[in-house]
Amino acid sequence: MRVGLVTDSCCDLPREFLDQHQIVILPITIQGSDSQFIDHRDPVATRSFYRRQAELGTSDFESKPFSVEQIRELFKSRLILEFDSVFCLTVMQSRSQIYNHCTQAARSILTEYRPIREAANLSKPFAVRVFDSANLFCGQGLIVAEIAQLIGEQASRSTITQHIERLSRSVQSFLMPADLGQLRHQARRKGDKSVGFLSYAFGSALDIKPVIRGYRGETSPVGRIHGFQTGVEKLFAMAEKQIEQGLVANTICVSYGGDPSVISDMPAYQQLQRACAHAKVQLLLCEMSTTAGVNIGAGGLAIAFAAETEAVLN
Repeated sequence: MRVGLVTDSCCDLPREFLDQHQIVILPITIQGSDSQFIDHRDPVATRSFYRRQAELGTSDFESKPFSVEQIRELFKSRLILEFDSVFCLTVMQSRSQIYNHCTQAARSILTEYRPIREAANLSKPFAVRVFDSANLFCGQGLIVAEIAQLIGEQASRSTITQHIERLSRSVQSFLMPADLGQLRHQARRKGDKSVGFLSYAFGSALDIKPVIRGYRGETSPVGRIHGFQTGVEKLFAMAEKQIEQGLVANTICVSYGGDPSVISDMPAYQQLQRACAHAKVQLLLCEMSTTAGVNIGAGGLAIAFAAETEAVLN
């Protein structure tokens, strides 16, 4: 059986990983005041976007996911011909309409696919399941990475479904902005108080960085750290501690709002690399989704891992 994996461009994974596992991306459009950027998870384009954002400073942005009709057309023109079964994992539905759009499109496709497949001499039935990852950015990426590997191992659909459900309950992602200006601006413009963004606005002068957690479909503040470098060290140390205590999945994802070499050159990251290598944990580093970047600003950091117990940021 040919099994496909679809996700949206909020998913933080390296381009080479996406290509290796033939993961299909539903692009998200970022609309600025004077320009438009379509996020196809292209590393060069993403880094250029972040450089421009850093130059412009605080800006208005709107993100627009694929519509129901666009998703439906992607399935009809390509996915129902290339695959017999598709798993679609989206960013948490509380933060985007993409889950609802995919669900509506999937219902439509399941009533329309037969003539298209029969015309292509494909006799097997087609199946599609849509899942809310209950996480975002590198947290979403971790789940997608794990499922891609199960598909590569030809795991059964029930095994894949069970792993998705377990990971959606256990993956914890942590985001930290480098600068509070964009975070404050977007939160104020949207009237977004759900994660307490505005309560951190006064930390700029003191170089206080909020840490925001994505967990089980919700985002919430879990701490404040003095200085970005200190924050990086604390987040990576927390991940190392989780490795020692045991992970639900042997994958850790890290993303950065800019060139990932900024992070890979840091001693704290290199220490995390060694810990992952010793424990045989896959460590994936990539550019942060531009959807994340337009909300927390250029230069932000995110990390995600899966654990049975909630991690505590010291």
